[in-house]
Amino acid sequence: MANRILLIVVLVPLAVIIIALAVANRGAVPFTLDPFNPGNPALTVEWPLFVYLFGVLALGMLIGSLATWLRQGRYRRDARERKKEVDKLRETASHGGSAPQLPHAS
Repeated sequence: MANRILLIVVLVPLAVIIIALAVANRGAVPFTLDPFNPGNPALTVEWPLFVYLFGVLALGMLIGSLATWLRQGRYRRDARERKKEVDKLRETASHGGSAPQLPHAS
């Protein structure tokens, strides 16, 4: 039920806005990579403005996802180490061995 509400309240209006933006910005806009000679046809492309907007949006999402993934690396590493410890303890327990003893605090 919550997914359906999220879909209706957030994603549908967002889709309408994106479609309206694409329809309103259909005109071809030149994009050049040569700032000193903007008329150079080898380094200039003309695409509709909404293609640039969607491209920048996708690039921003990609960069943000990469930054998040890199920042969370230590948490994934800690989780892998804990999983290895748990697997080792389970293996020891399943073979009938005694569990490792914790050091006593004096």
